[in-house]
Amino acid sequence: MKINIQSIPGCRINEYMLVLAPHEELRNKIAKVRNEFSEKYKNSAALIGKPHLALVRFTQLEMMEERLVNRLKVVGMGFQPFRISLKDYGSFPSHTIFINVTTKIPIQNLVREIRDAQRLMKLDNEHKPHFIDEPFIAIGRRLVPWQYEKGWLEYSHRQFTGSFIASHMLFLKRRLGDKSWQIAQRFEFMNLPVTTKQGELFV
Repeated sequence: MKINIQSIPGCRINEYMLVLAPHEELRNKIAKVRNEFSEKYKNSAALIGKPHLALVRFTQLEMMEERLVNRLKVVGMGFQPFRISLKDYGSFPSHTIFINVTTKIPIQNLVREIRDAQRLMKLDNEHKPHFIDEPFIAIGRRLVPWQYEKGWLEYSHRQFTGSFIASHMLFLKRRLGDKSWQIAQRFEFMNLPVTTKQGELFV
């Protein structure tokens, strides 16, 4: 008899994502661009979930969640709020069109801090955390060649501007196979002089 590991409490596997979320007005502005793109180019992959800037994605056992939350809370407490500026569009050739982030350095610094907790995020050798070092906000994803070519022809000439203060990061989760994400935790950026090195002994 084969035991389904997913049915054992604590052995349930979730997908997790740590993101920076724009304020509501900017989120709506980005959602409008996404919807226009989706209707015109018949691509809905970027419509799942609210517009956000992803920092890391990973798969992990639910029983690790509390330790992860404690670790990420410390990262947030030691980080200071910062401004994120968005301008125009960029692309990853053949599959993704996105809104450019022009203030990359503070985001990359934050990702570097989060990377210190990567062993808590690694389920096994096949499921390692994926850190996003080049921040972007997707408007079209998993594009087929005609969608990318026509879409990029248009959006490479279009303009977009926006900015927001990143004052916290959101910890999202979903059951493996689910489509919608839930907010599991919110970590405020407090710019406190936290000594994370002490805590690392107990992680």
